[in-house]
Amino acid sequence: MPVMVKPTLARRDLFRTIGTAAVSWSAASYSRILGAGDKVNLGLIGCGGRGVHVMGVFQESRQVNVSAVCDVYATRTDRAMQKAPGARGFSDHRKLLEVKELDAVLIATPDHWHAGTTINALNAGKDVYVEKPLTLRIDEGPRIVKAARVNNRICQVGMQQRSGSHYLRAKEEYIKTGKLGKITLARTWWHGNGAHLQKAPDSLRQKPSNLDWARFLGPVKWRDWDPQQYWNFRAYLDFGGGQVTDLFTHWIDVVHMFMEQDDPISAVAAGGVYHYKDGRTAPDTINAVLEYPGEWNATFEATLAPGIKGAAVEMCGTEGKLLITRGMYEFLSAEKGAQPVVVKAEKEQTIEHVANFLECCRTRKLPNGDVWIGHRSAQASHLANIAYVEKRRLKFDPQREEILPL
Repeated sequence: MPVMVKPTLARRDLFRTIGTAAVSWSAASYSRILGAGDKVNLGLIGCGGRGVHVMGVFQESRQVNVSAVCDVYATRTDRAMQKAPGARGFSDHRKLLEVKELDAVLIATPDHWHAGTTINALNAGKDVYVEKPLTLRIDEGPRIVKAARVNNRICQVGMQQRSGSHYLRAKEEYIKTGKLGKITLARTWWHGNGAHLQKAPDSLRQKPSNLDWARFLGPVKWRDWDPQQYWNFRAYLDFGGGQVTDLFTHWIDVVHMFMEQDDPISAVAAGGVYHYKDGRTAPDTINAVLEYPGEWNATFEATLAPGIKGAAVEMCGTEGKLLITRGMYEFLSAEKGAQPVVVKAEKEQTIEHVANFLECCRTRKLPNGDVWIGHRSAQASHLANIAYVEKRRLKFDPQREEILPL
């Protein structure tokens, strides 16, 4: 029965340290200094389901006053305002960022807006909690990291496992102690994620008059109103990176945290739209492999095919294996006759992650999911997607952050 219980100073180092030399003329220099009893004035950019949910987590902390909300669809803005009495509503995030009393913003837009809104917010002197993936394109990350550092802003990326108590405990008990032996493989999978199968409601068949479609598209090339691309943006590579950046980014970040390595040197991937012939451009089935210089591989597999569900990370070593999910972890020694040790999670990780962000807004310490960490985990996912799209093996220089010719 189960028992319950540094490289040379390259680009990465520059981005990690540049904040210490931020000039006094930055936008951050006029930001309000929060005292122990002060509430954080928060703005929400992106009032969809995830944005409003995480806003509620902030509100439950009782350390936050939500004073502004923003969305391109006024109906969503109105719904968010109902949950945040007294908040002002906006349709343009740049106008929201002009509200001087705002200390921080929560960004929960579709992925193609993450870079632009995050950089705008950092340059406006706001601390930022931005949902993952930090970026849509592999070249966007360095610009966001630089904006956070030169403005001396806290930037937490919503990879909540970084603050999860049972993730941190598992690392201390089994990874750092060497109980797994030499780890050669990190297996990850996430099957049947319903967020990638959403159908636009009939009410959106015609574009609502209070939805700014042009602004929703933003940096993406023009196309006529398409309710499915708006409602299920994750299924379209113009707006998101499919299951790889939406799901693998979470799990590869756990692997990076456990291994204390975030620098893949090669990537391969295969997959396609094998079942859902509904116009989506992101694959409904995908397999990817990343190789790391520490002589280990990380894999990801995902399918939306009916009948299979589940998500986990499994660290495979010469002396045992560690399986971990958002609800538990299980260690199994390689010794003959060994019984698994299972530990259940006691807290919801988003609550812990928000608490860490709010603490860092006051202490000015780097958060658990710092912008650099978010950049590197998104970067690893982008390599897998690029390998899939280009149908080739990629060779990558993680110090210069460049894809190399084979």
